[in-house]
Amino acid sequence: MAPSEKQPFYDPIPPTYDEAVASGSHYVRSSIDDRDANETESQSLLNRSTGAPSSSSRRPDGYHPPTVESDDSDIEGLLDSETDDDEAAQVRREMQEMDIEEPSSSRGRLWGKRIGFSLPTWKWSWRPTLPRIPLPRLRIQLPSQSATTGGGESDGDETRTETRWQWNLPKVNGMIAIIVFARLLAAFIVLGFVYLVFASDFFNSWGGRMGTGFRFNADDLRIHILNNVDPARLRASVQHFSSYAHIAGTEGDYATAMDMESMFSRAGLDEVGLDEYIAYINYPTQDGRAIQILDDKGDKAIWTAKLEEEERNEATAGRQTWAFHGHSKSGDVRGPLIYANYGSREDFKRLQDNGVKTAGAIALVRYYGTQSDEALKVKAAELAGFAGCIIYSDPADYGSDGGEVGPSGRFMPADGVQRGSVSLSSYVLGDVLTPGWGSKEGKPRMKVDQAPGLVGIPSLPLAWRDAQVLLQHLKGHGEKVPEGWRGAVPDVKEWWTGDEKSPIVRLKNEQDVSEKQPIWNVYGKIVGMEQTAKSIIIGNHRDSWAFGATDPHTGTAVMVEMARIFGDLLMRGWRPLRSIEFMSWDGEEYNMIGSTEYVEDNVDALREHAYAYINLDNAVSGTEFHAAGSPLLGKTLLHALNRIADPNMNATLKDLWDERGAKLEGLGAGSDYVGFQDIAGVSSIDIGFRGERYPYRSSYDTFDLVEQVVDPDFTYHGLMAQVVGLLILDLADSAVLPLDVSAYGTALERWAIDLEQWAEKHTEDGIKLNFKELKDAVASVQKMATEFTKWKGDWDHAILQTAGWEGAQQGADRLRYNNIVGNFDAALLDLDGGVRLISTIISLLSLRNMLTQLLQIPDRTQFKHIVFGPQRWSSLDGAIFPAIRDSIEDKNWEQAKKSIHKASAILRKAATKLSLDAQEDGS
Repeated sequence: MAPSEKQPFYDPIPPTYDEAVASGSHYVRSSIDDRDANETESQSLLNRSTGAPSSSSRRPDGYHPPTVESDDSDIEGLLDSETDDDEAAQVRREMQEMDIEEPSSSRGRLWGKRIGFSLPTWKWSWRPTLPRIPLPRLRIQLPSQSATTGGGESDGDETRTETRWQWNLPKVNGMIAIIVFARLLAAFIVLGFVYLVFASDFFNSWGGRMGTGFRFNADDLRIHILNNVDPARLRASVQHFSSYAHIAGTEGDYATAMDMESMFSRAGLDEVGLDEYIAYINYPTQDGRAIQILDDKGDKAIWTAKLEEEERNEATAGRQTWAFHGHSKSGDVRGPLIYANYGSREDFKRLQDNGVKTAGAIALVRYYGTQSDEALKVKAAELAGFAGCIIYSDPADYGSDGGEVGPSGRFMPADGVQRGSVSLSSYVLGDVLTPGWGSKEGKPRMKVDQAPGLVGIPSLPLAWRDAQVLLQHLKGHGEKVPEGWRGAVPDVKEWWTGDEKSPIVRLKNEQDVSEKQPIWNVYGKIVGMEQTAKSIIIGNHRDSWAFGATDPHTGTAVMVEMARIFGDLLMRGWRPLRSIEFMSWDGEEYNMIGSTEYVEDNVDALREHAYAYINLDNAVSGTEFHAAGSPLLGKTLLHALNRIADPNMNATLKDLWDERGAKLEGLGAGSDYVGFQDIAGVSSIDIGFRGERYPYRSSYDTFDLVEQVVDPDFTYHGLMAQVVGLLILDLADSAVLPLDVSAYGTALERWAIDLEQWAEKHTEDGIKLNFKELKDAVASVQKMATEFTKWKGDWDHAILQTAGWEGAQQGADRLRYNNIVGNFDAALLDLDGGVRLISTIISLLSLRNMLTQLLQIPDRTQFKHIVFGPQRWSSLDGAIFPAIRDSIEDKNWEQAKKSIHKASAILRKAATKLSLDAQEDGS
C-alpha cells in the first residue's frame, strides 16, 4: 500500500478474524483442551442453580391427549363421564401431574437482592391449570317421520332422539371446591406480590437502586472473566490487525476501522459507531526523500543513503511503509554535517561552547538518551540554528550491540528504521491546526505557518547502516567526542563532532500534505443500568507507522477480547451498574489526534460523567508489569494484580510488583491518556508488560516478532486481558466506586516535598520560594480524604446489618459519594480562561493571531490539570505540578509564586468537595 493512497476504498485481502481463529496454528490446537475445560467450567458456573427438569413429549402417567384418529365412542364416553368415581379419578390424575411437574430445584442464593448466575438460564416447567369442568350438553327429542308416498300420514308415534348441547351445571364436590379456591388464592398472591414489587419501586433502589434488583455474584463474575480469556483469540487478533500496513488516514487504516466496527457489533455491544474527524497529516512520497553526501563543490552526490528497510516481511495486502517523520517540515536543505549525541539542548550548548558553528548545518543525532522525544530533538536543533536534522537508531540504545537482531531476534537490525512524529505534543496536543476544539468540518482552522505545534526544519529517520557512512566521514573534523557521546555503530573507530568544514550533506524531504485528512475513531458501548450516564472508558489506538504488531496491536487484541467477554455476559443477562465504553482511536502516532479531538469535542460531558479511562497501547513487549496513572486507581489495580498469577514465575503479579518495589508512576504525554487526564480531568491509567527494547516503529515489529520472541505462548497477553477485565468489572460494577482518594492525598504530600527539593536545586542564589501554602493545601486534602473515606466503611456495615437492603437515603448518599470520588481529578483542573474561552472567540471573530500568541510556551493552556502534565522539554515524561516547574525553569520567580498560589487554591477547593454535605459546584 503506497502511503499516499488515502482514499477510503478497501477490498479485504487479509484473512478474516474467524479465519485467523480457525487457523491450524499450534496455539489454536494447544488451546482447544484448555478452552473446552474453561467453557465447561463457565457453563457450570452460569447454570449453577437451574436444576430444571428435562422436558418430555409424554407425561409420566402415560396419558396423551386424544388425536384426530380417536373414535366417537372414546369422546362420547369422555363427555358422559359424570360419576363421582370418574371425578375422583380425574382429580387424582391432576394432583399427580402437579407433583411431577413442580420443579424440585432450589432457587439461587440471595444477598442484597442478588441472584447468582442461575437467572439467565431459568426454565419454568410448571404450568398453571384450571380444574376440568364437564362441557355443557343439550338433549332434544325429535319425532321420527316414516317414509310416505303421495303425502301420506305417519306410521305411528315412533320418535328418535338426537343429542344436542345443553347447559348442565357440573357437580361440585368438596375436593373440587378446595382445588379451585387454592389455585385462585395462589394466583391472587402472585399478582399481589408483582404489584407490590413495582409499586414499592423495588427495581429502582439498591436492592433496589440498581436498575433491576437482580445482580450477579461478583466473585462468580470475576472467575468467569478470568476463565474465559482465550490466548488463541488474542493471537488471532494480533495476527489479523498486523497483516498489512495502516498509517492514519490511509486505505489500510480505513480497513482496520471497518474491522473494528464489525468486531464490536459481533460482540453484541449495545451501541457501535464510527466517528470521523479531519486533521493535518503528511505522507512521504517515493522520490521525495534523500540523504546524500555531496562533493566539495556541493553539486553532485558521491553517496546516497538507502533510507528504506529491506523487504523481508510478507504482507497480505500492500507493502511496508516508507521511512519518514510524521508532521515533519518539507524542504530541501544542505549544510556541513555535525554530530550532536542525543540532540538535547545541553548537547547543542556544549557544541556551541566549544566553538562549533551550528548555523545552517545538518544535525546528526541518535534516538533516546538524555532527550527521549524525537520532536524535541528537532526543536532543539532548530533553536540552535541547524537547517535540518537526521535521527538514527544506534545499536547501543537498542541492545543491538550484544543481542540477536530482527527478524529472528528482538533488537533493531542494521537496516531497521524507527519512524515517529515530530509534532510538539508538549506544546499542542491533537490536530495541530485546532488546538482546543474538536477538528470537525465547519470549525475554524489555523494556518499551517502559524501552528505552534509544528517544527520549522525538515527531518528524517535513518538506520545505523546509513548513519555509519556519515559518522565515518566526520573523522578529523571538529573535535573527538567525550566518552558519553560514543555510540556502538560498528566500524566507526573514531567519533568526531564535525564542524563548518565537514562534508556537505543534503537532506531532501518533499511530502504529500493534507490539511483536512479524514481519520476514523470507532466506538462501542455497554449501557449501564444504574448510573447510565456515567462511564468507564477503555481505549487503544489502531493506527501504526508500519505493521504495528507490538505497538499497538498487543493492546488491540486485549480490547477486542474484552469486548467479546463483556458482550457475552451482556447476552447472558448481566448488565453493569455504569456504562462501559470501548474506544478505538485513530491518528495516535501523529499526535494523539483521534483521542484528543474526541476529548475536546466532548469535554464537558467527560468532566461530569467519565469516571475512569484505561489506556492500552504497547500492552505486551516483555514480562514485567508496569503502570502509570492517577493515584485514585492504584488500590483497584493492586486488587486486580493480587488475583492473577504469573504461571512462569509461580507468583501473583502483586507479589512480583512488590518484589521489585514498583510504584504507580506519573503520567507523561506518550499516549492517548493525555487528553483524558490533562484536559478533561478523567482519572486515567496506562498499563502494560514491558521488557527490553525491540524494533520499535519499524517494519520489523511484525506478528512473527510477537509470536516467536516477545510472547511465544501469548501467556502475557492472557494475563494482560485478565488484569484489564478485573479493572473494568470493579470500576463499572461495584456498588461503591473503588477509587482511593486517601491515596491521592498521600501521593500529593510526597510530590509537594519532591517539588520543593527540586526547586531548591534550580533557583538562583538569593531566591527563596515558599512552598508552605502548597503543603498546607495538600494537608487539607489529606484530612478531608481521611474523613470522607470512612463513609464507605459505614455503608458496608449498614448493608451487612440489613442483609443487603439499602434505604433510599443510603442509596442517594452512595451515588453522591461515587460522583465526588469519580470527579476528584476534574476538581484539580485549572479552568480559568485558557483555550476554551479562546476557541469561543475564534469561532466568533476568527482571531487566529490571538490564539497563536496565547498558546505559546510557557502557558501551554491546553493542559488543564494542576498535578499532571508533560514536561515541556521531555514530553514522554510526566511533570508533577507542571505550571510551577515551567516557571522555575524559565527563572520567572513572580510567575512561580503565582503558580504556587493558584495550585494551592485549587487543592483547597477540591478538599472542600470531599463531603457528602458539600454543595454542588458547577465550575
